[in-house]
Amino acid sequence: MEFRGAHILSVDQFDRADIETLFAVADDLRAYAARMRITRVLQGAILSNMFFEPSTRTRISFGSAFNLLGGEVRETTEVKASSLAKGESLEDTARVLSGYSDVIVMRHPEAGSVAEFAQASRVPVINAGDGPNEHPSQALLDLYTIVQEMAGRGQGIDGLRIALVGDLRYGRAVHSLCKLLALYEDIDYHLVSPPDLEAPTEIVQSLRQRGHRAAAYHELEPGINNVDILYVTRTQEERFPSQAEANRYRGLFRLNQAIYTEHCQPNTVIMHPLPRDSRSAAQELDADLNENPNLAIFRQTDNGVIVRMAIFALVLDVAGAVHDHAHPVTWYTAKRTPNEP
Repeated sequence: MEFRGAHILSVDQFDRADIETLFAVADDLRAYAARMRITRVLQGAILSNMFFEPSTRTRISFGSAFNLLGGEVRETTEVKASSLAKGESLEDTARVLSGYSDVIVMRHPEAGSVAEFAQASRVPVINAGDGPNEHPSQALLDLYTIVQEMAGRGQGIDGLRIALVGDLRYGRAVHSLCKLLALYEDIDYHLVSPPDLEAPTEIVQSLRQRGHRAAAYHELEPGINNVDILYVTRTQEERFPSQAEANRYRGLFRLNQAIYTEHCQPNTVIMHPLPRDSRSAAQELDADLNENPNLAIFRQTDNGVIVRMAIFALVLDVAGAVHDHAHPVTWYTAKRTPNEP
């Protein structure tokens, strides 16, 4: 794909060469994400962060990524705080905001809404999640994390064995990650969920048509056996018709250290797109896993900044100029503790 000026709306836009390009830029930006060096390559550029659904990690991650490249961030965090609450259309909002911005990141509760917005925008738009549909940057940072974790074990992505656990029906991060992994060879998917929350049929069929193995499991323990990656996701309560229905699945598939020790390989990587539900009756990942060196959830969040920096650098066509606008830092970086295994 041509990154320059592109909207990033779906993982369907990417092929393996695109991913390799993005990840090479991400690798090049690691020192800037860690604040070991500073660049001002996007000085004077403005990001509009438009989040019409609750978000902490994604919103701040995108904002931090843009700041670390030298740009400025403007934010709207609720529909009621925007003119959409007054009946303004997405098209009109896009026309207006693209006059104020150089790039727009948008999250919206309705599937397809970000693509509709992008059609009227005069600047690149990045999809930060459109309802239950897609979350491309989350999938990209997840894949980048998998690449990093597997490389540390001397392995690549081809031939990967991954268990995806939890709400696979509404989990947009899972949908996007499945599509990205399908670009590789010989992937073994363990789709672990309650019967009513299975992955969409069209996604499963697509994986099998590409020659991958995709098996459904309705119990946790057999589904997490013999995998390299264990990707757990919370029940997407906000997508259910009622809270009462969502409560039926709360805490149903719950991983703790005892279950991990008994049923997983010793080096199985544990991932989660976050937030994990820490309420006692709802946990997907128990706190007793926090000391497990294979728990990669915080390495994921660190990688989110790096990957989103790379997206901005490519879409705004400054990847080759980052180092020309850089200088070292001497302040508090020595005190920063990385999220290492």
